[in-house]
Amino acid sequence: MGNALDQDRKVIKTIKIRLYPDSESARAFQEMMEAYRNACNAMSEYMFSKDVHMGKLILNTAMYHHVREVYRLKSQMAQSAARTVKARYKAVDEFMKQHPYRFRDKEGVWHTAKRTVEWLKKPIYFSKPQVDLVHRQDYSFTDHGTLLSINTLGKRRKISFTVPEYFQGFLDDGWKLGTAHILCRDGKWYLHIPATAPACTEAFDPAAVRQVVGIDRGLRFLAVTYDGDGKCLFLDGKAVMDKRDRFRKVRAGLQSKGTKSAKRVLKRISGRENRWMADVNHRASKTLVQKYGAGTLFVVEDLTDVSFDQRSLSKGDARWREKFRSWAFFQFGQFLTYKADAAGAFVLSVPEDYTSQRCPKCGRIRKENRKHGLHEYICDHCGYRSNDDRIGAMNIHALGMRYAGGDPEPHFTKPEMN
Repeated sequence: MGNALDQDRKVIKTIKIRLYPDSESARAFQEMMEAYRNACNAMSEYMFSKDVHMGKLILNTAMYHHVREVYRLKSQMAQSAARTVKARYKAVDEFMKQHPYRFRDKEGVWHTAKRTVEWLKKPIYFSKPQVDLVHRQDYSFTDHGTLLSINTLGKRRKISFTVPEYFQGFLDDGWKLGTAHILCRDGKWYLHIPATAPACTEAFDPAAVRQVVGIDRGLRFLAVTYDGDGKCLFLDGKAVMDKRDRFRKVRAGLQSKGTKSAKRVLKRISGRENRWMADVNHRASKTLVQKYGAGTLFVVEDLTDVSFDQRSLSKGDARWREKFRSWAFFQFGQFLTYKADAAGAFVLSVPEDYTSQRCPKCGRIRKENRKHGLHEYICDHCGYRSNDDRIGAMNIHALGMRYAGGDPEPHFTKPEMN
């Protein structure tokens, strides 16, 4: 069970700062990002030719002087480039392990073969200009916090900046600042800084729980909640679905063209959609935390290993399958967790097994009782009937009550004869 109440868990926020460089500084930033990208590609080619599992220290030792001389990177940037390349290969390796190769033999039988990064036929290529900036080495706040001092291939640049009021609090509260990323979007420059703080400083105390709220996440509704008073809150997702559908249609049209200009527009639209979806998740999670407040135990399904494919949905409904696969459930959970932590609330993730198939009144578990077409759950044993999303929230709430009552791993199991 994925438990969001782990004591060593950290909350990570990305502070988004708007930079105002002059034309000379902007050119210096662009030159630095191009050089860093080229250095990463050189290191990637070396790592691919020697050993794709090479450690970052070995890679840095082998390529350090080369990237400094050829690409004019500062010492810290050269070391950061080795970390960037190693991290990318590690991420690809993990992805390939989680997505094995499937093939069908001559008899039509399907087989699965595990894949690793060794399956790569060519080096990983870094296409976008980028650079990782280490706090206090490559960037720092100066002049009493009014300017940002940022390293380049030449001299350091002092840049004016603005921070949205929401993010200013993370700077003022002394969160630990990490390796930042500088980027240019539509001619505007930004610095994204990850800030880290412990999520929980005290052990979870069931006595501190004032109420338990079960949250069922879905498509027709962003979230459906059920609390101890039997009250529900429905956060409508229809407008979100419609807008994502419009994005999908635009992407399909551009992909069919296949031109360079279409690909540029695709990248721009992708970033716009991601920012919009993040804003939706921010507002939804904020609404829940503000409504229920401190002392609330929010309970959500653990969807880490859940694949929303054709087995989860009606046959032939490709539109819904695409939306399920692309839905940002994980991001919503992240936002809810750190907002709840800041408000003195808690978040618990529980197994999703049978939460949509169990009758919350009599406990009978039967898949056929959920009527997808009607969006209802009708128990064939006790006759209880309700909205299927509400049923999910009720069952998730029940698991939360078990946890608050002392059960460390609450879950539903289906009896052999049910």
